Amino acid sequence: ALERQVERGLAESPIGQVLVEESVRGWDEFELEVIRDRSDNVVVVCSIENLDPMGVHTGDSVTVAPQMTLSDEAYQELRDAAAAVIRAVGVETGGSNIQFARRRETGELRVIEMNPRVSRSSALASKATGYPIAKVAAKLAIGYTLDEIPNDLTKTTPASFEPTLDYVVVKFPRFAFEKFPGADQTLGTQMKSVGETMGIGRTFTEAFLKAYGSRELEPGAPTPWPSLEDLPDGLHPWFREEIERAKRELESGDLLRAKRAGWGDDSIGSRLGVSGAEVRRRRHEQGVLPVFRRVDSCAGEVEAGSNYFYSTWGEADETLPKADKPRVVILGSGPNRIGQGIEFDYCCVHAAQTFRELGYEAVMVNCNPETVSTDYDTSDRLYFEPLSPEEVLAVCDREQPVGVVTQFGGQTPLRLARSIEEGGYRILGTPHAAIDLAENRALFGSLVEELGVRCPPWAIAESAEEARSAVEDIGYPVLVRPSYVLGGRAMRICYDDDELEHAMAAVHGPVLLDRFVEHAIELDVDALCDGEAVFIAAVMQHVEEAGVHSGDSACVLPAPSLTLAAALEVEHVVKRLGPALGVVGLLNVQLAITDGTVYVLEANPRASRTVPFASKAIGMNLVAAACRLAAGEKLSDLALATPRPSQVSVKAAVLPFARFPGADPVLGPEMRSTGEVMASAADLPTALAKAERAAGRPLPTSGTAFLSVRDEDKSAAVAVAAALAGLGFELVATEGTARTLRAAGLEVEEVAKVADALADESTVVDLVRRGRCELVINTPQGSGARADGYLIREAALVARIPCVTTISGAAAAVHAIANARAESALSLQERIGIGV
Repeated sequence: ALERQVERGLAESPIGQVLVEESVRGWDEFELEVIRDRSDNVVVVCSIENLDPMGVHTGDSVTVAPQMTLSDEAYQELRDAAAAVIRAVGVETGGSNIQFARRRETGELRVIEMNPRVSRSSALASKATGYPIAKVAAKLAIGYTLDEIPNDLTKTTPASFEPTLDYVVVKFPRFAFEKFPGADQTLGTQMKSVGETMGIGRTFTEAFLKAYGSRELEPGAPTPWPSLEDLPDGLHPWFREEIERAKRELESGDLLRAKRAGWGDDSIGSRLGVSGAEVRRRRHEQGVLPVFRRVDSCAGEVEAGSNYFYSTWGEADETLPKADKPRVVILGSGPNRIGQGIEFDYCCVHAAQTFRELGYEAVMVNCNPETVSTDYDTSDRLYFEPLSPEEVLAVCDREQPVGVVTQFGGQTPLRLARSIEEGGYRILGTPHAAIDLAENRALFGSLVEELGVRCPPWAIAESAEEARSAVEDIGYPVLVRPSYVLGGRAMRICYDDDELEHAMAAVHGPVLLDRFVEHAIELDVDALCDGEAVFIAAVMQHVEEAGVHSGDSACVLPAPSLTLAAALEVEHVVKRLGPALGVVGLLNVQLAITDGTVYVLEANPRASRTVPFASKAIGMNLVAAACRLAAGEKLSDLALATPRPSQVSVKAAVLPFARFPGADPVLGPEMRSTGEVMASAADLPTALAKAERAAGRPLPTSGTAFLSVRDEDKSAAVAVAAALAGLGFELVATEGTARTLRAAGLEVEEVAKVADALADESTVVDLVRRGRCELVINTPQGSGARADGYLIREAALVARIPCVTTISGAAAAVHAIANARAESALSLQERIGIGV
């Protein structure tokens, strides 16, 4: 195990070095956020305690601020040590995150790590305290001292005053192990979470249960802390007892006691055998209503005009008098996860800015500390609350908005639309009926049939037996997917009955069965609709063929393979769909083109993850335009010009496979990327090469290329291999692929598969591990990976060798390699203007 860990560490290290040190696994972990100025003033902004012990990366640990279990003497020891560390390291101005391990039994202390910069924990500490660490650090860097920088929240105290908290903050990580079957789910020193959520309450349990319930986990999703009946072994006794006490309060049957402990209406309803809505009704009858308290960094010691709030129970209310302006509540996207990430926060932030410009008060509701939308100066008022019907309706009851905006936060706000309308509040922009029409496949299928728009044959099945019966009419291959999901959750392409049976066993409830359109070009279209007219803003083409999730495929704008006839058909389809769905704002339509025929795959009446990319590529703020439509303007009022970008832009996915040993790094219908990059250039190959380099996958310009492709890709692989040979690459291939390439007149070295190798014979995996190839092209058999393909791809991942798993992606990569040359830099402002 040590040898393998060191091997991986050396491969990851940019200087080829690993550090071996004493293990403190199992000790308690604490962090201090410390700031120092040029006058040697040192301020402890926040203390953070990890509920998970040492040995679990702090990004994967549940954390609480301020620390809960140290005595005053022990805490002062940490403070003194932190001040000594920041001085000894020589951080003259700015912030540092200092991590400590402490043996609970003896008080023995170790300094684990010191980050002399703004870190992930700094962002959490800023949200937890309302103290803007990065902003203060920037001012210190240009010569200010802490006593010269005013506190934004109190307006009267300087930044040299340490924040004082009269509340508790808990952060919960959000994992996505369900996306990586076969991956090692053990938490260790390498971070595996993909997002986080934060809860604020007057007590530990109130904050803990808010954060715990905000993770938005799918039923049965594998995760640490799966239930409160299965607490981690190393949990401090104080935390264990507090959680047990909260469970006793739930059992008491007293509504106010249960609410003050942190339990939501749904949890109380489950205990009482009624719905959450019924609990809400009973609470209102009994006058058990939430109040809102300020995050002001001073625990109410001085009068503060803070606009940053959290809910609690049985306390004095601290909300501010409202300005004489109409108010709009904007719902954020909740914790980052695969399929719903920072792209939606971009949309929420631009929405807040636009509504403020239009004369509204923008009220933001979100629970993600990693976002810009939860900065207190992004909106007029920020409510750091879980995105559930209970909390959102409580905010609406307090704010009395003219409308609630649900179309910018991804799938999370859409799930709340019905509850919001039933609570008596208006959805601003696209109404809930349009959302349901697009998401309900039976309704959507009937609609496109009425419109005369083509879509692949489809059916709805609730059991494996129904699915097999439906496939007799649809035909294989079929795409199996549940409704109301983002990121292709649980999607599978099935080529036979066995694969269909396996796919049906992995989902709960009704599933959609669509005939999978093979060898098709897939398009993403972002458009604006005012309920009557449609403006097509961007048509993007996926680099990968249909079958790879749109979030994982690189995409190109403008679409390079779109013929005039196909473009006109796409325009016709989108302009019919928008008004028929009743969209007011943004609309995303995904289409496939094969043999000149355009098929609609799905329509999403909301902002899509491509909106930030499209906005930057075409030089148009699509979110701002959508907000104006939601506020009642028409497209004719906006006078939008048809975008004609002068450069080619490429969006490429950032894939996290290196963090999930054991997972097969192959692309398919379920999204697995955790981020994205954008590149622009005068031509597609150059833009693609830049994007791949930005995503951490620089393409080689010489060396050896290994190819092993499935039978249906072999003819296309000949052109790819010939192009590589023409560029001077040596070719290596497994037996079947090598035979095809030799038949085409190409010189290729044959290498054995793992399963076919003799005892002393080198295999393709040995070749990759020894660094004898610079590029791997391996397309998996059927809908899943065979053992050899998996081992090849895993070896390439460990060796940090670019590995392409689709033949269309390989063709694009070869074009990029052929056109690799020095690029010139051009600012977004120079190319398309400011404001996107």
